[in-house]
Amino acid sequence: MVLLLHWILSALSLLIVAHIVPGFEVKGFGVALLASLIIGLINSTLGFLLKILTLPLTILTFGLFLFVINALMLRFAALIVPGFVVQGFLPAFLGAIVLALVHLALRALVAD
Repeated sequence: MVLLLHWILSALSLLIVAHIVPGFEVKGFGVALLASLIIGLINSTLGFLLKILTLPLTILTFGLFLFVINALMLRFAALIVPGFVVQGFLPAFLGAIVLALVHLALRALVAD
């Protein structure tokens, strides 16, 4: 049940980010659900590998390079999911930052 709740919160976060960040588009809640699933799969596979390979750079930048990796993962997910569009690196980078903040806030609201 908790996993389903976090999946829905991720999709809701994507919809909120799409309203805030220009160049970041999600065509509906169904697309947001699919995009959040694909983003999760990409982050758990390719994202994990990239985070390990770039660990020295992440340490040098005090963790800020993780937003670059997350932006790349968002761009990659946008290539896979129809109806989920990220138009360039800057919207992906801003979207990664706003997505992290919005998702953190939503999870804090529903924390038990």
